[in-house]
Amino acid sequence: MTAEAGATTQAILEPRDHIKPDDRIAHLVRDLARGFTRSLQTRLGDHGVSFGHWIFLLAMWHKDGVTQRDLAVRVGLTEPTTHTAITKMVELGYVSRRRRAGNLKKQYIFLTNEGRALEDKLVPLAQEVNKVALDGIDDKTQKIVRNSLLAMIHNLAVDEAHALADGKKIPSTRSLGIRS
Repeated sequence: MTAEAGATTQAILEPRDHIKPDDRIAHLVRDLARGFTRSLQTRLGDHGVSFGHWIFLLAMWHKDGVTQRDLAVRVGLTEPTTHTAITKMVELGYVSRRRRAGNLKKQYIFLTNEGRALEDKLVPLAQEVNKVALDGIDDKTQKIVRNSLLAMIHNLAVDEAHALADGKKIPSTRSLGIRS
């Protein structure tokens, strides 16, 4: 274990006594997501695939031939971030950009044979990470956790929809960095 990895692991495992009880779920979910990401990234690295590319590959294995904008929405990232990732994935040979007859304005993103072949190699890695995370947790508890997380995801999506309906939006990091 490297010093960096050891420090990160230790930080995650530190007691969370300083966290207010009302805030605890958000912090725990963040740490859990970070743990999933790091564990999967370690495995993906053995195949030369970044976690950022994994997110796009996973979305495209479910639905291929989408616009860059649609892909950005599906993975929950900005269009500039998506553009940068897709450009690199084109260079790596995972995807291609093509225009469709009848709509020469929009470019569509398609998996290449190489990008599609990664599914059989990479999906088992994600399944392995899930298995590691759930080790020692009985089926009944797993079902409760899964249903609770789905309910929280739903509640927060509804909350965001209400905010958008009220004219609020998620500000960009760039806009927040500008002092008025």
